[in-house]
Amino acid sequence: MRPEALAAFNEVHTVTGNPSSLHAGGRRGRRVVEESRESLAAVLGCRPSELVFTGGGTESDNLALKGLYWARHAAQPRRRRVLVSAVEHHAVLDPAHWLAQSQGAVLEQLPVDGTGRLAPETLIAALTAGDGPDDVAVVSVMWANNEVGTVQPIAELAGICHAHGVPFHTDAVQAFGQVPLVFSDSGADAMTVTAHKIGGPVGVGALVLRRGLAVTPLTHGGGQERDVRSGTLDAAGSAAFAAAARAAVHGLPAEAARIAALRDDLVREVLARVPTAVLNGAPPGPGRLPGNAHLSFPGCEGDSLLMLLDARGIECSTGSACTSGVARPSHVLLAMGAGERSARGSLRFSLGHTSTAGDVAAVAEAIAPVVERASRAGELAGLGGS
Repeated sequence: MRPEALAAFNEVHTVTGNPSSLHAGGRRGRRVVEESRESLAAVLGCRPSELVFTGGGTESDNLALKGLYWARHAAQPRRRRVLVSAVEHHAVLDPAHWLAQSQGAVLEQLPVDGTGRLAPETLIAALTAGDGPDDVAVVSVMWANNEVGTVQPIAELAGICHAHGVPFHTDAVQAFGQVPLVFSDSGADAMTVTAHKIGGPVGVGALVLRRGLAVTPLTHGGGQERDVRSGTLDAAGSAAFAAAARAAVHGLPAEAARIAALRDDLVREVLARVPTAVLNGAPPGPGRLPGNAHLSFPGCEGDSLLMLLDARGIECSTGSACTSGVARPSHVLLAMGAGERSARGSLRFSLGHTSTAGDVAAVAEAIAPVVERASRAGELAGLGGS
């Protein structure tokens, strides 16, 4: 957590009072929540009334996908199609699959190119296929990919959906705090963000919902958050989230440039020491998150690389942490056209506000012997090649 977020959390969490209560303690809690909502909305470029606090990115994505599908399908039963990109986080893919398996939805996963980018023409073709957009309930495309860092043309995709009368949701969890993000300019109808990706606490997030957008709630109870997300409000979490957001966007262009320079150094060092390695995703620049370096190491198992690096004090990922412990190839790389072996032998290095040149140097020093050892293990297991 950022120091600013931790200070805000500590200041609030010892104060009692349910923000929905009418006594003095409750009113104090409500004031904290509403001031945090206003502060976070200013950072996100939305109205405070459009911001719904949730328990994190997964809940926000589920509320957006299921809530929009249920509301749109109830209003017009023919609206059964759910369109998502093939490289979405499982917090979007899994509820979309659940809607198809249990709620009568027709799921369509839109193909991407070799960098993980969804072409606007692909979305247009999907919206106009069959009976056209009248049977589409919702479209969801992530702002930036959590594995390979590719940034999608969100404003253009949202504009296409609006032209066809279809609501557009974007999971902006990875993008928030790394690239400029303004909800009102994006054209999105719903947007997911979460606190822990920007140095806030785990367990608090938000779903931004355009005013007037009908969404069926996942949970029912006290009617908090516009009756969209019932439950006792987390005053300390919301205060810490807002503090982290303010810190994350303060001086963002300069910080993004600093992190991108470290990322470029890391990629250059890895490729120099392991010439067979391959950088995945969009090339460095505006089409890629500044803090993302995703590389494939032919002939190696990603889990072996991860554990060998972990033993040297270097923490990286084979994909989404939400699917850690499950030995399977990355669905993102497979959708980008990579072979299964390549998809299993990849690592994501993430850089952020705590990253330094020393971190890059540590990776550079460790990567060659780690890859050599993992490659020998791969040869014994018959994993040679890519």
